[in-house]
Amino acid sequence: MKESSKIVKVKKNNEGDITDVMLQNGTIYPIKEAIMMAKENKIEGVNVGKAKNGREFLRSDPNGYESDNLDNLPTFN
Repeated sequence: MKESSKIVKVKKNNEGDITDVMLQNGTIYPIKEAIMMAKENKIEGVNVGKAKNGREFLRSDPNGYESDNLDNLPTFN
């Protein structure tokens, strides 16, 4: 069984939406794949939310710290 990994960096589009994530091991995944991985508990520290329009999105598990929220992580190109 493969261990879960944390998201350490994110890539955003011009609107500020996260399009890709980078895990601790340097592997990059598109956001849709990362959402599927989070559902399978392959990414730690995140869960899948659902917007009012039905679109799924990744969000950090609540812990009282804003510094590790996905929007506040370092970005990559």
